Amino acid sequence: MITHTTLLVRDYDEAIDFYVRALGFELREDSPRADGGRWVVVGPRDGGSGLLLAKPGKPEQLARIGDQTGGRVGWFLQSADFAADHRRMLAAGVRFLEEPRTEPYGTVAVFADLYGNRWDLIEPAASGAATPS
Repeated sequence: MITHTTLLVRDYDEAIDFYVRALGFELREDSPRADGGRWVVVGPRDGGSGLLLAKPGKPEQLARIGDQTGGRVGWFLQSADFAADHRRMLAAGVRFLEEPRTEPYGTVAVFADLYGNRWDLIEPAASGAATPS
């Protein structure tokens, strides 16, 4: 089981605000570290894997903020009610990069997080078809 995925961020507090307020995640942990950093984990309220929000420690890491996957969608946020989540996220200022569309695997739209990383908001089709890779 994968428990966390690291996501590079410029600032812990602005990232916490975005993921909690705009995406509806919960703050699971925010603990100080001996090196002056913080161990910050956010994730969907329904459990599952979390995002470890990490400030870069090296210049090459700083350069990857917002482009951790080379411009591809890197994260998939599953929804049980796409229309409601899409409206809520728009109202919270989330920037969608396309209009919602229906695919064989479900309803989907790509959005950008506060740094420009690309995500899918997706409600799987009732048939249980596999999500894209």
